Amino acid sequence: MHAQDIIRSIEAEQLKSDLPVIYVGDTVKIGVIIQEGNKERTQPYEGVVIAKRNGSINETITVRRVFQGIGVERVFLVHSPRIESIKIVRRGKVRRAKLYFLRDRVGKATRIKQRFDRG
Repeated sequence: MHAQDIIRSIEAEQLKSDLPVIYVGDTVKIGVIIQEGNKERTQPYEGVVIAKRNGSINETITVRRVFQGIGVERVFLVHSPRIESIKIVRRGKVRRAKLYFLRDRVGKATRIKQRFDRG
């Protein structure tokens, strides 16, 4: 058995199977497990997915939201044990793979058209 096969088998155990299909432009609500002292709690983080990177175990999504008038972006490792849940709030209709142009926009200009899936 090669070292790569061993690595793949370990990675396969860590992969989450209950994830929804996430597209760039979607508004998602991510439950992040936060440790405060000796207690753990889940904090929701809701925003628009502006980028997706890599695949399989290393897959990350960049989520942007405006908090108290300041744009905040967070990169989440999708298969991380620190992420409890990912829920899609609404689907966005976009024509780009990366939505970095939203960084330069303010207010209503940042809105993304909603996509209605058939099916």
